[in-house]
Amino acid sequence: MSGDGMTSCERARGPSLAGDGTGDDDRLADWRAREARLHLVLPYCGLLVGSLLATFAPAPGGLPLAPTLVVAGASAAWIAWFHTLHPQWRERRRLMAGYYVGLLAFAAVLVCASPWYGFFAWIGFLHAFALLSGGWRFVGMGCTAVLVGTAQGGGLPRSWSHFTLWLVLVLFNLVVAGAVSWLSYVGEREEAKRKRLVAELAAANQQLAETVRENEGLHAQLITQAREAGVLDERQRMAQEIHDTLAQGLTGIITQLEAAEQTRDRSADWRRHVDNALALARESLTEARRSVRALRPEPLETARLPDALSELGERWSALHGVAANVNTTGTPRPLHPEIEVTLLRAAQEALSNVARHAAASRVGLTLSYMSDIVTLDVRDDGSGFDVTDRSATPDQDGSYGLTAMRQRVTRVGGQLAVESEPGAGTAVSASVPALPGAAA
Repeated sequence: MSGDGMTSCERARGPSLAGDGTGDDDRLADWRAREARLHLVLPYCGLLVGSLLATFAPAPGGLPLAPTLVVAGASAAWIAWFHTLHPQWRERRRLMAGYYVGLLAFAAVLVCASPWYGFFAWIGFLHAFALLSGGWRFVGMGCTAVLVGTAQGGGLPRSWSHFTLWLVLVLFNLVVAGAVSWLSYVGEREEAKRKRLVAELAAANQQLAETVRENEGLHAQLITQAREAGVLDERQRMAQEIHDTLAQGLTGIITQLEAAEQTRDRSADWRRHVDNALALARESLTEARRSVRALRPEPLETARLPDALSELGERWSALHGVAANVNTTGTPRPLHPEIEVTLLRAAQEALSNVARHAAASRVGLTLSYMSDIVTLDVRDDGSGFDVTDRSATPDQDGSYGLTAMRQRVTRVGGQLAVESEPGAGTAVSASVPALPGAAA
C-alpha cells in the first residue's frame, strides 16, 4: 500500500512539474518566434521609412536621391543575403562580424546622405546584441550610437555648439541602448539559468521516478522474503514445539506402556503405569494445542520459573523413579517470557535425554540468577558419552536433542555447554541473558 501510494504521489507530482515548465517554455518560444520575425522585418521598415522621408522631405546638404536609393537597395540586399536568407549563418561569429561591419558602413553612408536614415541605423543596436559576442557587442553599440546621434543631430557637427549637441545625443543613445542591452543580457542569463534548473529538475524527477520503481521492486521482494521467512520461522517453531511437547510426551507414554506391559501380572504397578501414560497423553495434548496458538507453556502460566522447574522435577521423578533435586540460587525475578520458555524447554529436553539414554540414579537441576545472566545446570550420574565423538551424539533418530536445545538457547542470545565422559555422567549448562520481564 505504501509503495503504491508513494508511486501515485510521485507520478502526480512529476507531470505537474513537467506541465508547468512546458507551458512556460511554449509561451516563451512563441514570444521568441514573434520577436525573431519582428527583427527580420525591422531593417527593411527602417530603410523604407528613411527612403520615403528622403524622397518627400529631403534634408538640405544631402546626397542626390538616386545614389541614395541605390545604396539603400544595396543595404537591403546585404541584409537579405547574410541575415534573412541564411539564418544558419548567425552561429558563425566571424562571418557575422564581417556582416555587421558592412551593415555599419551602409548605415554610415545613408546617414551622411540623409539624416532620415537614422531609423535604419538604429537596427545596429539589435544586431550588435544578437550577432556579436563578448565585448564586441558594446563596440558595435557605441558605433551605432554615433550614427544614430549623427542622424538625430541633422548630420555631422559643423560648429562647437552643434558638436556639443551631437555629443549629448550620442551619449544619450549610448546610455539608453547600453541599459536596454544590459537588461536584455541579464534576462538571457536568467533564462538560461532557468532552463538549466528546469532540465536538472526534470532529470531529478526522472531519477526519482526510477528510484520509486526500484523501491517498488525492492518492497515486493522484501514482502516475499518476509513472508517466506515468516513461514520458515513458524515451521521451525512448530517443529521445535512438537519436539519439546509431542515427541517427549509420546516417548514418556511409550516408556510407561512398556513398563505396564512388563508389570501386567502386578495390577497395582500396571495401573500406575497406565495412569501415568494417560496423564502424559492429556498433558501432551494440552501443550500441543497451546503450541498451535503460540501460547506459553502451561506451567509458566500458573507459576514462576523456579516453581515450574520444581514441579517439572517432581513429575519427572515420579514417572521415571529417578531422584531429581531442583535448587535455585540468587534472587528470583521475572524474566522475559521467551527467556523463561527457553530455560523450561531446555530443562525438559535435558531430563528427557536422561530418561532415554543416561540410566542415571540421580539428577540435579540448578537455576542460578546473576546480575546479567541466568544459568540452568542439569547434571546426572548416568552413563555419559564422548562429546568429541559425533557418532555418539546423533541428532536425527531418537537423538539427544542437543542441536534443537542449542538452537533455542542461541536464538535468545545465550550459550549451551555440554560436558560428559563415558561412565562419569553428563552436565548440561544453558546461559541466557537476564532480560527483565513484567512483574508478576
